Amino acid sequence: MSSTEPTTGPAGPPDRVTRAEWLAATEVAEVLALARAAGDTDGADPLDEHVLLRLRDPGAPAVHLTARAADGTLTGYAHLDTTAPAEGVGVELVVHPAHRRRGTGRALARGVLAATSAPLRAWAHGDHPSAAALAVDLGFTRARVLWQLRRPLTAELPEPRLPAGVELRAFRPGEDDEAWLAVNNAAFAQHPEQGRWTRDDLGVRLAEPWFDPAGFLLAVDSASGRLLGFHWTKVHERPGSARIGEVYVLGVDPSVHRGGLGRALTAAGLVHLRDQRGLDRVMLYVDESNTGAVALYERLGFARWSAHVNYQRS
Repeated sequence: MSSTEPTTGPAGPPDRVTRAEWLAATEVAEVLALARAAGDTDGADPLDEHVLLRLRDPGAPAVHLTARAADGTLTGYAHLDTTAPAEGVGVELVVHPAHRRRGTGRALARGVLAATSAPLRAWAHGDHPSAAALAVDLGFTRARVLWQLRRPLTAELPEPRLPAGVELRAFRPGEDDEAWLAVNNAAFAQHPEQGRWTRDDLGVRLAEPWFDPAGFLLAVDSASGRLLGFHWTKVHERPGSARIGEVYVLGVDPSVHRGGLGRALTAAGLVHLRDQRGLDRVMLYVDESNTGAVALYERLGFARWSAHVNYQRS
């Protein structure tokens, strides 16, 4: 949910909300333009990567709700991920900044409630007070907080000191896929999203324009070649915005925890983003409840930038 609003506002006919199982390419382009406008205004992108990838996949099971003004202008959008309804339907909702405070967000939210009887999990990117107010009104409870942390790369970086017998190399698409999935899913076994990746989940990201194998660092046992951990970096580049790096996914095989490998991998990725990609800042996302990871990143110079809140409704 992004900057939703009360029903009071300027007079005029209400926006019309429609439901669809898929969107045409022109409609997807409209949704992406709306999301960019909202992100520029709010300082936080309203749709996460998972939703953006599914928007481009016409076969992905989803429900799309669109709100349009009388002249056909797209004023709002809601995405329902219906992949596993028994586990809960993921919801993301956004209203165009120029069309807020006229009930569009509430109309879309009511459309979400009418579209499914399954449990709901809705993200509010940026933790806007208006989104929190709407969530309370509709019976959602605050269940999870995801922090975005940032740090400058111009400040001194820690030295990437790998444990003895461990070396770094770049990811090899098509060769390392299965080994990486095994370590990733073990490292994130308790994570609601990251711990369930399939080969398709990996493949769609390897095909993204931003993917750079040189920035996908693997820590392997020098003798056996066994994968022990990884740091997958990402670079965000958008016209009109400054480039920023991301600690996209960082994981360590549970069998080698507490050996300093996580810290070394983090440092190696930061050095790569600064020296090889020429970046001056980096961000990452971490669950507020993961106090160990939060403490590690804060020791490495990261500070809290924004919060993303997950609301749930049974």
